[in-house]
This record gives sequence, C-alpha cells and structure tokens, in this order.
Amino acid sequence: MKKISVIVPCYNEEKALPLFYQELNKNIKNFPDNVNFEIIFVNDGSKDTTLNIIKNLSSKDKNVKYISFSRNFGKEAAIYAGLENCTGDYVTLMDADLQDPPSLLLEMYNYIINEDYDAVGTRRVNRKGEPIVRSFFSKVFYKLINKMTSFEMVDGARDYVFMKRNIVDAIISLKEYNRYSKGLFSFVGFNVKWIEYQNIKRIAGKTKWSFWKLTQYALEGITAFSTAPLILSSIIGLFFCAVSFLLIIAIIFKTLILGDPTSGWPSLVCIIFMVSGIQLFSLGIIGQYLSKTYLEVKQRPIYIVKEKSNDLAK
Repeated sequence: MKKISVIVPCYNEEKALPLFYQELNKNIKNFPDNVNFEIIFVNDGSKDTTLNIIKNLSSKDKNVKYISFSRNFGKEAAIYAGLENCTGDYVTLMDADLQDPPSLLLEMYNYIINEDYDAVGTRRVNRKGEPIVRSFFSKVFYKLINKMTSFEMVDGARDYVFMKRNIVDAIISLKEYNRYSKGLFSFVGFNVKWIEYQNIKRIAGKTKWSFWKLTQYALEGITAFSTAPLILSSIIGLFFCAVSFLLIIAIIFKTLILGDPTSGWPSLVCIIFMVSGIQLFSLGIIGQYLSKTYLEVKQRPIYIVKEKSNDLAK
C-alpha cells in the first residue's frame, strides 16, 4: 500500500472548505485501490468557524486529520507544520480555495510513479482575474530574484507540489524561522516536472494576500536567498565616493586656478538630501538582514500547536 498526504493550510476558509473537501474526495476516487490518503488541515488561527468545520469532517472521515495553531503564524508556518506531521510516502500541498485544482492530482502521481521525477510542481501560465499592477510586479520580482540567486525560481509557480518523501525530509531539515517555501523547494533541488494550467479564481471567500503582504513576502524571498542588495548598496556607496572625489577636484581647480569661488547653497542642499537618502536606503537594506538574523538567533518556534486530532497527537 502507498500513502499520500494532502496538506491544506487554512485561514478563515469556512466558505471554501466544504466545496474543497467535496472536490478532493471526488478526485481521490480515481486513484488505484492500493493508494491510501491522509488529509491534514492546518488551522492557522482562523477567527471564523473553519476549525469547527474541520473537526466535523474529521469526525466523519478517518482520513481527515487536523492541527490547530494557538494564533495566526502565517501560511509558511502552516506548510512546515503539515510537512513535519505527515506520514505519507508522497506529499502534496494544496490551498483550500480550489485555485489548486484536485483534478491534476492523478496526473501528478503518474509522473512520479511512471517517470523519473522526484516532484511535480504546478505553475500558472497567466494571471487572468488578478489586478494588472499585481501581475506586473510579480513578473518583475521573478526576473529580479532569478538574477540574484544561483538557482531558478519558476515564474507563476504555486505551492501546489506533489513530491516524494525524500524532498519532504530535506525541506523539514531546513529549520530557519524566516521561511519562503518557493525558494526552499528550489534550493533543495531534485528532478522536478512542471505542469502548466490557466489561472483559476477562488471558489469562495476573499484572498488573504493584500498588495502590501505580497510585497513583504517578496522582500522575505530576496533577503532569504540572496545577498545582492548588500552588494548593490556597497556599489552605490563606491560610486558616490568616486563622484564626490571628482567634484572636489573640480571645485579646487575652479577656485584656485580660475579664481571662481564656489557658490550656490540650494544645489548643496539638494546634494546633501540625495546623499542622505542613499545612506538611509543602504542602512535600510542592512537593517533588513540584521532583523532576519535577530529573529533567527532567538530560535523561537516556527509555530505553536493548540490542539491536534487524536491520530496526529499520538
């Protein structure tokens, strides 16, 4: 018998959960008889009835298990908790809003079984239905981060990944507090097959990812996998040092040789403001890395569990 673990992070998904569970079960029936499933819902401190719905599903279906956090720790923590507690030979991550279509599960499984792949990932070929500004900045982010890192992060990649147990073990061995799953999956490597599909709208509820949260998440990814911003700030500093040195020579030449006294305090003020802004920009970059180091050094837990289903508690 083979076992597949389905990990589903949930935060205020009371409207989507029943629809997701129904659709997932419909597709599970297409698998061979020698494949068992466990469905692990990770309640990330939801404030609605998400946990009650999950408990109700668990009481009716022995394959449904759950982990409930003491508060909202974020999707990355929920993914890590699911990976840490799952027991399947194969593991997949799915969102509860059905933007990750369960209809692809069997195809993903067949690639793993029949071909020499360690994982099957999914990526959206378009962002239809999303705001234009968000789509634009998303494409810019992937172009930037792929230039900054030594490995490729696939544009449009989802957290919807079907993988063997060895990849799960590799991911949970990375104990860092500041987590960026797309980067971690790319970092560990392995042989990955990518499946493309059209963007799908949420089945119910509202997205939890505002533009500001996505920006923070993007910065998390850059600082977690690249030191290029630190190098950039150093290059800018060297550039302005060189420019200032040339200007000093020019001023000395004009004053002593040509007898042209230096004048114009407005231009001086503008230069001071510009240089000060660049200094603050560079300090901000350094501050970002220091803050990540500060959080890592404290070694706080990635998540805190309030309760689990009986099977997981054992």
